[in-house]
Amino acid sequence: MADGAGGLHRVVHTMGTVFPCTVRDAPTPSLEAALDEVEALLHHVDRVFSTYREDSAVSALARGERVPDAWRPEVDEVLELCSRAERDSEGWFSVRHSAGLDPSGLVKGWAVERAARLLCDAGATTACVNGGGDVQLHGGPWRIGIAHPLEPGKVAAVVTSETGALAVATSGTAERGRHIVDPHTGRPPDGAPASLTVVCPGLTRADTLATAAYARGAGARAWLERQQGVAAFAMLGDGSTWTTGSFGAESRQ
Repeated sequence: MADGAGGLHRVVHTMGTVFPCTVRDAPTPSLEAALDEVEALLHHVDRVFSTYREDSAVSALARGERVPDAWRPEVDEVLELCSRAERDSEGWFSVRHSAGLDPSGLVKGWAVERAARLLCDAGATTACVNGGGDVQLHGGPWRIGIAHPLEPGKVAAVVTSETGALAVATSGTAERGRHIVDPHTGRPPDGAPASLTVVCPGLTRADTLATAAYARGAGARAWLERQQGVAAFAMLGDGSTWTTGSFGAESRQ
């Protein structure tokens, strides 16, 4: 979670999780309206992309049906982003599984990044949107705690952000168990860390990189070291850690 007080705060419940949205700027009508837009956007994204709703665009595609024209541009955008992420990750990020099409590994980060942009476009200079632990920041200072995967209720590390845009995405077993699989085998990846966090400017990219790196298992570190503008932090099952890039985290015992 992000620390800080003042300004505006709203919590949106959708996509099976919570989205706390914080703006530290003084309240204005435009910022209040932007928070209303953010709430509507997040519910809309769930309506269009949920794999659990029979009336979503994703479910329609899975049945071979036509997507409503009003949704087509954003569906095309998400599917193109998914295809690009699959190419860039050499197939380690995939939205096609045995159960069918599932773009949720990208959609949540994409939605949070869009939501934060709405707030900034409305005049926010210091904003945070948190989607189930994956966070898009603007301005600062912010401090983001990374949940300890081996000791529930504790913080494994802290990411600090003083200014600009920064995104923090974590993949692992702490929240949903071993839900990420090796797309080549359909099984949990060999040698995967207990938790892997990726930091870069945008959450769409951070989310897909974290998913793809975790799916690589033991190969995650070497692959992340080759990614431009990216830093990472991982904790292994024995409690040891590794980092890549200029990861600015403070370990917490």
